[in-house]
Amino acid sequence: MQRVQQGDTVEVIAGRDKGLRGEVVRVLVRKDRVIVNGVNILKRHRKARPGPGGQQIPAQIMDFEAPLHLSNVMLVCANCDQRARIGYRMTDDGMKTRYCKKCDSNIE
Repeated sequence: MQRVQQGDTVEVIAGRDKGLRGEVVRVLVRKDRVIVNGVNILKRHRKARPGPGGQQIPAQIMDFEAPLHLSNVMLVCANCDQRARIGYRMTDDGMKTRYCKKCDSNIE
């Protein structure tokens, strides 16, 4: 089980976007990175290039969300609405779940 999962709300704790909150769009497990909606926006300049059917795709400047390292984000607990450290515990039926170490509530 991962500390941060897709759909979680996280807060950036280091870097240019410190203090911003957003929802995790994607987790890149092998690179230890997450893509957060609306955070770490970068611009990419694209050249004009041929497209399907012989049409020309015009040059453009694209905005996109760049990945952040997992150490630069903290999970926001839905119960206490604060960023919190995450712990793990076993339930009665043997499943491993995450819990907030501040308010001791389970995180879905």
